[in-house]
This record gives sequence, C-alpha cells and structure tokens, in this order.
Amino acid sequence: MFRPENAQSLAGLAFVLLVCWGLSESRRRFPWRLALGALGVQVGLILLLFGLPAAQGVIEGVNRGVDGLAAATAQGTQFVFGYMGGGEQPYQVTNQGALFVFAFQVLPLILVISALSALLWHWKILKWITRGFGILFQRTMGLGGASALAVAANIFLGMIESPIVIRAYLDKLTRSELFLMMVVGLATVAGSTMVAYATILRPVLPNAAAHVLVASIISAPAGILLARIMVPEKPGQGGYYADYGSLLKYDSSIDAISKGTMDGLSVVLNISAILIVFVAFVAIGNGLLSMLPPVYGEPITIERVLGMVFAPLAWALGVHWEEASRAGYLLGVKLMLTEFIAFIQLGAVPAAEMSERTRMILTYALCGFANVGSVGITVTGMGVLMPDRRAEIIGMVWKALVAGFLATCMTAALVGALPRELFER
Repeated sequence: MFRPENAQSLAGLAFVLLVCWGLSESRRRFPWRLALGALGVQVGLILLLFGLPAAQGVIEGVNRGVDGLAAATAQGTQFVFGYMGGGEQPYQVTNQGALFVFAFQVLPLILVISALSALLWHWKILKWITRGFGILFQRTMGLGGASALAVAANIFLGMIESPIVIRAYLDKLTRSELFLMMVVGLATVAGSTMVAYATILRPVLPNAAAHVLVASIISAPAGILLARIMVPEKPGQGGYYADYGSLLKYDSSIDAISKGTMDGLSVVLNISAILIVFVAFVAIGNGLLSMLPPVYGEPITIERVLGMVFAPLAWALGVHWEEASRAGYLLGVKLMLTEFIAFIQLGAVPAAEMSERTRMILTYALCGFANVGSVGITVTGMGVLMPDRRAEIIGMVWKALVAGFLATCMTAALVGALPRELFER
C-alpha cells in the first residue's frame, strides 16, 4: 500500500539526483538510460530477496548464517580470552548487560570473516559470485569489463582490495571510470564488516543481516549512477571489455587463511584505534561546547548540532519529523566520524524509542564507507596502486566522498519509497 511517507522518500530520491546533477561537470548530459537501469537493478534485487515468497527461506538462511558465524567466533574468542570473551563467569553476575564487551563480541567477527572471504576467493566461490555481479553491471549499466569487475569486488572485498583485482587495467581507466571506482568504494562496505554491523543491529532490527547485505549490494548501482552524473564519460571513451582474470591470488588454502587473518587484524586494529580516538574527540568537543550558554534550556552538544544540520536530509529519506533530529545526528556521525560508530549508536537505541521504519532506513543510509576518515584511506591506498595518477585522485576524492555519501542516502530513500509490507514478511 502506497502511503504519504513513501511519497516523502520519493522526494528525497529526487533531491539526491538533483544535488548530484547540480555538481555535475556536464549538466547537459543526464544519463537517463543509466538512471532507469540503476533503479531497475536496485528494485529488482530488493524484490528478489524480500518480495518473492521463496525468498523468506533465503532471509532465514542469511540470519542463521550470521548467527552461526557469531557462535563459531565466540568459541575461538572464549578459548583465547576465557570469561572476558563470554565464557563461564567465575563470579555471580548481577548485570548481564555488562557482559557484552565490544572488543570481544564484535571485533573478532571481522577476523573470521576476513579469513573466510580470502578462503572463498581462493576456492573461486567468491570469485564466481563477483563475476556474476560484474556481468550484471555490464549488461544493465554499460560498464566496461574492468570497471564492472571492480564494482562487483567492492561489494565483498572493500575499497582498497577491489582495485587490486583489476590492477593490470588501472592505467587504462578513464577519469570517469577512476571516479566511479572511488565512489562505489565509498558507497559500499566490505564483507568483513557486514557481519559485524548485522550483529550490532540484530537485537533491535528484524532480519538485520539481510538488510545489511542488501544495503551494500544495491548501493553499488546507486554509486555508479551518481558517479556518472557528476563525472560523465566522454563519448567514445571507456566501455571496453577486459577479461575476468585477477591479480588477487593465494598460494594455498592455508596461505589464504593466514593472509586473510592478517588483513582482518589490520582492520580490527584500525577500527579499535579510530573508535577510541573519535569517541574521545567527541567528549572533548562536548566539553568545550558546554562552556557556551544553553540553547532552549539544554546545553549545546555535537549531537544536537549534527542533528539540526542533517535532520532535513533524514526527513527527506522518509523518516518522520519527530525522529528526524536523532536520525540526522546518526547521518552526521557516519559522515564526520565512521559508519561503525553510527551503527553502534543506532544499535544502542532501545526498540521502543525508534520506529522500525526509521531504523531500517538508517541501516541503508549508514551502510557505506563514505566518511572523512576514508578520504585519507582512499588517497593512500589508490595512490600506492596508481602513483602517476595521485594528483588526479586527490583532485576528485572530496567530490567522491559527497557522491558516496549520497549514494547510500539514495538507496535509503528508494527503500523508504517501497511499501512497508514488502519488508514485514
């Protein structure tokens, strides 16, 4: 059933496209065919997982898979950290909530998923899945083989690993294709963090694992569209087809597990350090702002400022105005800090204090690497792979951040525009 809230989200979808068109390097060429293709792919993938009666088994399978991975990871965590990792407690526990320690219950999942992803890549399972999505993006949105493969790899591997997959073709990418790869990298998340986000949201959002998985997948077409709007491909350039060979290789299964674990460890250490530093910086900022006179009887905080700035955007995505300030704050946290902090805070909001619709829309809006910290990661990682084009990367990275952030907002608005009954199975 179509409701006024769905029309509200459609207005937000149009707003995102209008902003990107306003920032375009060539406003005379709007890619209408690509826009229809991208929206068609997004809606088709959503209907495939949530709309078909048989898809309920897939959703349950995804949720069971996440639960199984979490349980298996807990066994390893408890073996190393004992009762601190959730094992048998040596004393009486009066506050069960205090047993949840983020460092022991969430971060180890990243290690396991990173190693598992590398193993599945070595066994060619993940490689064939990536190839399937690459062909889909080629046929529906006209991408060249190398770009399509990089976009598909972004969904599962991450924004730095995916260029390695097409390293042999990086020097052949046009400016538009390079920008597109940057935007999609910022609009999606790696498979290693998907499970962590799903674990955080599982207590407060039904089918959290399915929503997080779909969010990262369908934000890729959104990133493609917005990238093409902002930096269009010149006629006669791009569109070539490359083979689906890959330079991302492992010598054996043990090598894949070992290297995947080390890559995961790097991610865990970075996330831990960023969380400590940024949470501390927010506390410092709030301490400084507390010296200012109160506004409307309440002290000025970073949360209130971000909430006011991003509340209109949250409303445009389909959030009711009563919840727009809190939702806007989380959008601001995602952009200025990291999506990990935003997901943690979203998961901490009690179920009774936020509607399921708002929580679902925010899940899609937050599920991407587009934040200020990722700008440095993008420049550093891609600059190493393409040292001759580092100046070009730096010149486009902030525009790519805007496009990547708006791509997840576009995805959230599209989900908000669809009937809520579709997601209530």
